[in-house]
Amino acid sequence: MRTSRIRTAALAAVTAALALGLTACGGADGDSKAAGADSAGSSQSQSSAANGDAKGGSAQANGSGDAKDGARSTTATGGTGQTANKGTTAGAQQCRGDEMLLTAVHRFAGQQGDHLLVTASNKGSKPCWVTSYPTVKLGDNGAALAHSKKDNPGGGKQITLQPGASAYSAVNLFDYGSKHKTAQSLALALRGADGRSGPSYSVALKGDKPQFSWNEADVLNWSTKKPYDF
Repeated sequence: MRTSRIRTAALAAVTAALALGLTACGGADGDSKAAGADSAGSSQSQSSAANGDAKGGSAQANGSGDAKDGARSTTATGGTGQTANKGTTAGAQQCRGDEMLLTAVHRFAGQQGDHLLVTASNKGSKPCWVTSYPTVKLGDNGAALAHSKKDNPGGGKQITLQPGASAYSAVNLFDYGSKHKTAQSLALALRGADGRSGPSYSVALKGDKPQFSWNEADVLNWSTKKPYDF
């Protein structure tokens, strides 16, 4: 009987120990699962936060992209305006004498700076250009005047005249007081880009003293400003 009780007590002790071991294992698995769930939740939260930040960064990038597009648009508009202006100049034809009002005025007669102010005004309906200096013949003298050696550079450029606009040149007169020539008119022709002269037009002098005298004379390039406009 004593032996049976001892065995029974031993079996009970072993059973209790096994139960405690199983309980501990179950608790460990539960903690592990909970920790795994917490870890996964934390990872998902961090991933969501990271994705949120990434989306936020993408929105900022898009906003920055819009700003850049705006800047490019502004630059393109400015470039287009500049291109349009150049296109207008490039599309202009050479001015023709029959579409121009050509005039000449005797200025500073008998004084230092004595000259003939030559004006070419565009009376046509479209822009046109002049270049170099006009071909000028004084009075009945058949020789064309030379270009002034004291003129400013830039005679090779084209000056585009909008309808109603004008370009100016001048004939410098050098009168030494004897053996000079006298006239009251001149013949004027426009030059092309190749330097050749077009048709010649007779221009009568205007002003208080239309008659002028010269021993020597030369011509200035066309300009948008009046020469010798003291």
